[in-house]
Amino acid sequence: MRVAIVAVGRLKDDAEEAIVGRYTKRFDQTGRPVGLGPLSVSELPESRAATAAERKADEASRLLKAAGPSALLVLEVAGRSMTSEEFASHLRKLTDDGAKACAILIGGPDGHGPAVLKAPSLKLSLGALTLPHGLARVVIAEQLYRAATILTGHPYHRA
Repeated sequence: MRVAIVAVGRLKDDAEEAIVGRYTKRFDQTGRPVGLGPLSVSELPESRAATAAERKADEASRLLKAAGPSALLVLEVAGRSMTSEEFASHLRKLTDDGAKACAILIGGPDGHGPAVLKAPSLKLSLGALTLPHGLARVVIAEQLYRAATILTGHPYHRA
């Protein structure tokens, strides 16, 4: 199953980019034997609409278009908290159910628009803390790699 991280905004920090790149490469190598990968990362520009509601609607439309016909996971503070094992199990279920692609959507500074919030197969919370979007990307890239290691029995995850 192809996996995509589709995010509003671009990484401005070389260190964050390097970390996401490192986990992307590791995920691609580790996930292949269990049908996961490749992982792609797409950045969409922030909306320049006048109001927050218009920005969220514009960004939601573009996020859904970029995700295409994928199983959707939306990063949302009010979403479901999962352990790494539960997240890996969710990815396994998606592949077992025949999903060809999965897109993880990260909204802009104003959050997700209603179209995105109605669409997902899973709203996923990385915790109650507010994270900068770049850091959220780092965390989700690492968790994808961790999920692949859990599914392949690799010793990286030692819980």
